Amino acid sequence: MSPLGSAGVLTGILLALARVSGETAPLLFTSLGNQNWSFSLDKPMASLPIAIYQYAGASYDDWVRLAWTGALLVTLGVLSINIIVRFGFRSKQS
Repeated sequence: MSPLGSAGVLTGILLALARVSGETAPLLFTSLGNQNWSFSLDKPMASLPIAIYQYAGASYDDWVRLAWTGALLVTLGVLSINIIVRFGFRSKQS
């Protein structure tokens, strides 16, 4: 694969990771809003965006703070993936 083609593929992967980590609506259908952890692929499992969604609308201040913390974790995760790939890809091109 040429360096120009790999840059496009890498951009597509980054966009997919960002969309997957932040989308809540598809996760409502796939994880069914379950709060319990499950390692079985045929059972509902918990996810961070659903926890953020459920805790943000709560009347408890602790739960709202947890929702903000979860949103920060998702944001920092996507940011760190972008930074790692930017620096990793920059060193290969030079």
